[in-house]
Amino acid sequence: MVLSGIKFGLTQAYQCNYLSSEKEQLLVCMPPDGIMRSSYYEWLITEGFRRSGDQVYRPHCAQCQACKSVRVRANEFSPSKSQRRILNKSSHWQFQLTRQLNKQHFELYEKYICERHPDGTMYPPSREQFDQFAQCSWHAPHLLEAYDGDKLVAVAITDVFRQALSALYTFFDPDYEHCSPGTVMIMQQIDFAKQMNKPYLYLGYQVDACRKMAYKNKFHPQEQFIKGKWTLFGKNTK
Repeated sequence: MVLSGIKFGLTQAYQCNYLSSEKEQLLVCMPPDGIMRSSYYEWLITEGFRRSGDQVYRPHCAQCQACKSVRVRANEFSPSKSQRRILNKSSHWQFQLTRQLNKQHFELYEKYICERHPDGTMYPPSREQFDQFAQCSWHAPHLLEAYDGDKLVAVAITDVFRQALSALYTFFDPDYEHCSPGTVMIMQQIDFAKQMNKPYLYLGYQVDACRKMAYKNKFHPQEQFIKGKWTLFGKNTK
């Protein structure tokens, strides 16, 4: 699929969120009639784009190519030994998908941001800011919920398309950090992709020099979007 008449705008350079020594610019998608559609976006993610709220973008930095879009081959994924140990810790959790953001989701997100990322761009959290980045007017996201008994402990905001799932953002109860809920939720999204017969789970951008992004390199087999094409990267270590 090639979009006829699609336009892109380039943002001003600003401080990079991942590498303190770099400036960041984004290439922002402007669809032909001004209205984004799910079918457009499903093609755009295969070209390294990603969304935040309604906005669709891709890094476009003059002096840096550190950001690489990553996708996991869902049907070929098998957990490593350490990942299986993590799954064992959460084996009693229950998981379900919903389409509606609610007050409970925001309260968990608020606790997560305040305790885990008080120095980040999402602090201080607000319901308006949460809705703006999580919701999407042209493609309602799914929310993968994890429960320990009747307690909501983690939520993964996920976009579901014909050929893929795209992991948008995960937040969790910091009291459960010892259970590695971020890793658990990625593996559950991979599992849902398998159940839905979707070949890929997109994980967003990998930045090798950023410690916070290192977890994405632990899911294999994966492909990285490098110089305009998807390239198999690394192997799963059992």
